[in-house]
Amino acid sequence: MHTAIKPSVELDELGKFFTIAARRFDAGQAAPQMFSTAIDSVWHALVADPDAHHDFSLHHAGRELTHAEMTGRGPIDWVSTYEEAYGPLPEIWFTNADGTVNTEALAQYRETGTVVAEWDCGPVEGGDGDGVTTR
Repeated sequence: MHTAIKPSVELDELGKFFTIAARRFDAGQAAPQMFSTAIDSVWHALVADPDAHHDFSLHHAGRELTHAEMTGRGPIDWVSTYEEAYGPLPEIWFTNADGTVNTEALAQYRETGTVVAEWDCGPVEGGDGDGVTTR
């Protein structure tokens, strides 16, 4: 039985992120960096139900994507791919899990078109992640 995950901006953005991840994997590129703790917290809620996560992954990425630790800091290199497909990043990407917007990072993005951030996770294909999405 699937856990009820309420539709939200965060969930919509996670779907877009999964679609971008699949495109990057298909092109032989590295996984995109998950830099929004607001969106990542929804990802964690989704993986609490492995069947729901599996279905969500298949719908948005066409394959199983799992959550994996991958830490770093620097430019977020998938922003232009997002913008080509969906337009500018919405504010939720600059929001932490408690709802606080990083206005400095958002302003920098709006002025320069670049995002520099820290991240601690991202997607991997299949079951090679940190174990939170095993079925």
